[in-house]
Amino acid sequence: MEFEFRYVHGHVEVYDAAGRFRFSADSEGEALAELNEQAA
Repeated sequence: MEFEFRYVHGHVEVYDAAGRFRFSADSEGEALAELNEQAA
């Protein structure tokens, strides 16, 4: 599945391929870790 990271006021918002908000994270690394956890 594809995701888009948007940088907003010092944090990262993650959206799916349909443009739906999934979650926010403090950094891109944290967002990637969260996506890996969800995929497991």
